[in-house]
Amino acid sequence: MRITAFIFPLLALGAGGYFAYHLHTGDHGLQARADLERRKEVLEGELAGLREIKTRIERDVALLRPESLDPDMLDERARAILNLAHPDDLILLKRRHAAPDATRALPKR
Repeated sequence: MRITAFIFPLLALGAGGYFAYHLHTGDHGLQARADLERRKEVLEGELAGLREIKTRIERDVALLRPESLDPDMLDERARAILNLAHPDDLILLKRRHAAPDATRALPKR
């Protein structure tokens, strides 16, 4: 009778410990839920960025539709794709500055 008095509480304590452990670290436990919440926040940020890109692309496509063709948009896209410029365009070239060490390394003549 004494042995059974200790067995049932130990079994109940073991079962409780087992379920408590898996409540915290199991596949559907509290830790997994926290990981899913963090992933959800990251994906929502990505989704917001993709929606912004989609809106921008839809706007550009709407400007290129035949019923609302914007000549400036068509000209801009054609020049960008073909890498050409109109003869009357003013083109500014950026001057590249040499690295400070490169001028010192040149041999004197």
